[in-house]
Amino acid sequence: MQIGQLSRHAGVNIETIRFYERIGVLPLPKRQGNGRRSYTDADARRLGFVRHARELGFDLSAIRTLLALQEQPRASCEDASRIAQAQLAEVESRIARLLRLREELSRMVSECQRGEVAACRVIEALASSAEVRSPGAVSTRMQC
Repeated sequence: MQIGQLSRHAGVNIETIRFYERIGVLPLPKRQGNGRRSYTDADARRLGFVRHARELGFDLSAIRTLLALQEQPRASCEDASRIAQAQLAEVESRIARLLRLREELSRMVSECQRGEVAACRVIEALASSAEVRSPGAVSTRMQC
């Protein structure tokens, strides 16, 4: 199949496929006589693996490792399990941050009187937490 067909089949942008080829996540495809890329079913399966792993939040380094492990069917899956466990911990951490964000936003919205901006609790809460925070930090206080 050609790159457009692979793109549609896998639900991945053509530029993403080219990027994965450049960084070695996908092998360089064979070329037809006219220079066009030609992909196999194995390429489509590998791209599907990568797309699914990306959807689960794995970074490219982890995906490379998982792909290498996939090529060793008799090897221990301890490394794959370790990588998945680390990703699960990251997802759980993200969920906790999002839950704190939801609490703060709910509080801001519920305390808003929907009057004038000068008395708006949403604006006040955002302005009161103008101190510099580390990325991903969430304030759980609201000035009333």
